[in-house]
Amino acid sequence: MHSLTEYSNKNYWICRVDSRVKLVVTFVLLVMILTYKGFTFPLLMFFLCLMLCFRIKIPLNTFVLRFSEPAFIAFVLLVLKLFFSGHDVLFHINLYSVSVTGYRDGLMTGLAMVGRIIGAVSVVVTLGFTTQFAEIMAALSWFRIPKSFVEISMFALRYIFVLIDDATVIYSAQKNRLGYSSIKRGLKSFGTLAGSLTLKAFEHSQNLTTAMVQRGYDGYIPLPETLPLKHTDIIVSILFLILMGAAWRI
Repeated sequence: MHSLTEYSNKNYWICRVDSRVKLVVTFVLLVMILTYKGFTFPLLMFFLCLMLCFRIKIPLNTFVLRFSEPAFIAFVLLVLKLFFSGHDVLFHINLYSVSVTGYRDGLMTGLAMVGRIIGAVSVVVTLGFTTQFAEIMAALSWFRIPKSFVEISMFALRYIFVLIDDATVIYSAQKNRLGYSSIKRGLKSFGTLAGSLTLKAFEHSQNLTTAMVQRGYDGYIPLPETLPLKHTDIIVSILFLILMGAAWRI
């Protein structure tokens, strides 16, 4: 669990901003990014978030790791839009008996989608780097988000790492027994790994329920106390959103 919050260092000003204010700013920025017609504003947000992450000394490999899956999805969408969507031909290539055609309007649509994905992910990742998970849950509770959602999120965070540890143990045991020595054995071992993790997830949920009931769980999980909002945080956030709104309008 520490790996998700180790970069939220109170020595940096952005980490000291109230989590409720950061949630509102993140939501507004996401709306701006998803409603923007081109890809200039999302890329602007990406570079701003990138510079902010470097400023608070986020390791580059950690940043790249967080973006690896969204970047792959964005690349696939770009390829699909380029070659399978549009009418304005950009290029045409004949490879033996296969004809490949790229479309200019499909490329522009794909770039807009890529920009939205990268921009939105960068904003959410920056929020995660600069805010403790417990603070985010406390802020959501303050915004009257259903209590069941907050509780499930906290339990999920806890047992994600338990399941990762279980998966690591099972994978190491399979690998030591040459379970991934061939494609066929690798697929079989992976199926066994997935099934074992599913069973362990049910087992952990039952154990957790029993333990909480025995300890008098009444449906209430204590969260960090929310302090009064600071006027400075509100004013700076409003000015920042006005500036970003002006960039969004351009």
